[in-house]
Amino acid sequence: KKCCRAFWSFLASRTTRSDEDGDIGWDAWGPWSDCSRTCGGGASYSLRRCLSGGSCDGKNIRYRTCSNTDCPVESGDFRAQQCSAHNDIKYQGVTYEWVPAPYDSSAPCALRCQAKGGGLTIELAPKVLDGTRCRADAFDMCISGICQEVGCDRQLASGAREDNCGVCSGDGSTCQLVRGQAIPHLTPEQCTYLTIILKRM
Repeated sequence: KKCCRAFWSFLASRTTRSDEDGDIGWDAWGPWSDCSRTCGGGASYSLRRCLSGGSCDGKNIRYRTCSNTDCPVESGDFRAQQCSAHNDIKYQGVTYEWVPAPYDSSAPCALRCQAKGGGLTIELAPKVLDGTRCRADAFDMCISGICQEVGCDRQLASGAREDNCGVCSGDGSTCQLVRGQAIPHLTPEQCTYLTIILKRM
């Protein structure tokens, strides 16, 4: 009886851990790696080991976002940094000053760069570094060469979106529509000031 109780106790503990992991046959998840970036939004990964000889269902790696605070303005765009790293490397015997090429939906995570002031566009690397934005107007980021959806809360696959007032996961109740003469282009500082005034109305 003691042996049976010990067996069922062991089985229960294994089942509990498997339930937490979401797949049967896996060991516990390992610690999270260092973040791929120190600011601007990067990625960290965790690994686990299959205990059944490599026949486990599911993945052995998971990711999460990290270092989500904005980088200093002077640090520049992360993709642009990766392009410019090739400035001293000759391409077909010539050195170029490289800048990011326009967004390509067919290869959002390839390091496609173009020669500044010219029409030459090439792929300098098959994938950008983890944490690089897939495109400039979204939080989605490249991880291991694949564009991953990131919500406005900077979390992977959260589905969080900004409302019409620019509030993450908001309900649109924090601002009001003002009809009248069109306002010309404003600086970010002017927009912030205008938003404060409208909220007081």
